[in-house]
Amino acid sequence: MMKYRKIVTATLLVTMLMYASGCKKEKESNVLDNKKQENTTTIFETEQPQTKIDPTEEVQSTKAVKQEYINEKGNCIKDRILVPEGFERVHHKKNSFGYFLENYHLCESGQPVYLYDGSKKGNQNAHVAVFSMDVVDGDLQQCADSVIRMYAEYFYEQKEYQRMQFHFVNGFSCEYEKWRQGMRVKVSGNQTQWYQGAEAETSKESLESYLRMVFSYGSTLSLEQESEIVEIEDIQVGDIFIKGGSPGHVVMVADVCKNQNGEKAFLLAQGYMPAQQFHILKNPLHEENPWYYQSEITYPLDTPEYIFEEGSLRRPAY
Repeated sequence: MMKYRKIVTATLLVTMLMYASGCKKEKESNVLDNKKQENTTTIFETEQPQTKIDPTEEVQSTKAVKQEYINEKGNCIKDRILVPEGFERVHHKKNSFGYFLENYHLCESGQPVYLYDGSKKGNQNAHVAVFSMDVVDGDLQQCADSVIRMYAEYFYEQKEYQRMQFHFVNGFSCEYEKWRQGMRVKVSGNQTQWYQGAEAETSKESLESYLRMVFSYGSTLSLEQESEIVEIEDIQVGDIFIKGGSPGHVVMVADVCKNQNGEKAFLLAQGYMPAQQFHILKNPLHEENPWYYQSEITYPLDTPEYIFEEGSLRRPAY
């Protein structure tokens, strides 16, 4: 009987140990299953497909679009030179000088500036466009002469011959009205007088011969004397920045635009020495943008090939 109890006790002990071991394994298995499930969940979360971001997209989206200022297909100022963002061109009546100038034919985009003898100007980095204006033979049509020629061509086209009255340095008024009637000018030292020397005509050849005479005896000195000072806020097409002298220089306002605040911007054009084609200048402050802004103007005023002092902005009294 005692032996039987021992056997039963031993059996129960073994059974309890096996049960305890099974519970431990089941618990460990459950823990492993839970950890496996946790790891599986973690792996699933980290392996979800993500949208790839191009690092350049953000830069491109915030980068300002660079404005273009030159339309190579444009044949005149208003079509070739684009106005700055926020600005509009000043409106010009059809028969006005401003309208005439902004519609004046330009040479093909990219053309160099040529001298009177057909050779290229040394500095080809000062301009953005070239006017298809004729240049008379010889080294005559320089800076002041180019401005005078532009006004003369306008008066000739409008048949306002009486407005062509350009002065020589000595003060003599060379009037086209007399020239087209066949009268000519005789210069002897500082003495100048009219005489009857040709048939009356108004041909383009007559205009060319008249301009040659004006170019020979006029200069920045005479152009400065027949103009008056204006303020920058009143600037308009046809105004000039000028320094009379030998040498002096002059550039002409070729176009004007303004924004809603009334601020103006303008283009400058010049001829130069030696005699050369009339051309639209760059702005040294920002060569990719040829406009000169009213708010930027300080003196001395720097242009690509000349510096102007305060008081140089004037308006020809034609």
